[in-house]
Amino acid sequence: MRLSLSYKPVLLVCLLFGTVGICFAADILRLSTTTSTENSGLIEKLVPVFEAKYDVSVHTLVGGTGRALTHARNGDVDIILVHAKDSELELVESEFGVNRQEIMYNEFIIVGPESDPARINGMKNMQEALAKIANTSSAFVSRGDDSGTHKKELKLWQQAGITPVQVSHMRL
Repeated sequence: MRLSLSYKPVLLVCLLFGTVGICFAADILRLSTTTSTENSGLIEKLVPVFEAKYDVSVHTLVGGTGRALTHARNGDVDIILVHAKDSELELVESEFGVNRQEIMYNEFIIVGPESDPARINGMKNMQEALAKIANTSSAFVSRGDDSGTHKKELKLWQQAGITPVQVSHMRL
């Protein structure tokens, strides 16, 4: 069963930039966002300003992009702020989200040992760098957690024409 339009999850931006009245009818706004967005300090800067301006309390759930998208599909939240464009578009196309707005972007960088076994230091093309890592059998540590970062990594491996082999999975 799909939720009515007025209760579907929407992105934080629609609220911050002028369409607040149609986005919620209660005194509490439920936001699901990613750990990286929370860790950046953005939420702690935006939420108090928003709460003061619109006289609403924002309750924030923090987790990976996959979790935020699940909260949206389940109708557990009113707004999501994530960073996995393909998954966001899929959410909107499946009518569990509306008014997707792009407000920031990620840069994907590879950090490795000073010895640089794959000789990728200074490379600008991510797919070529990943191919060199694979071709030299250099170690690569993945988040592997369905986060926006992990989704981007998998897309980059795919674009490089490489299926990464999972050697082990450990949770830190």
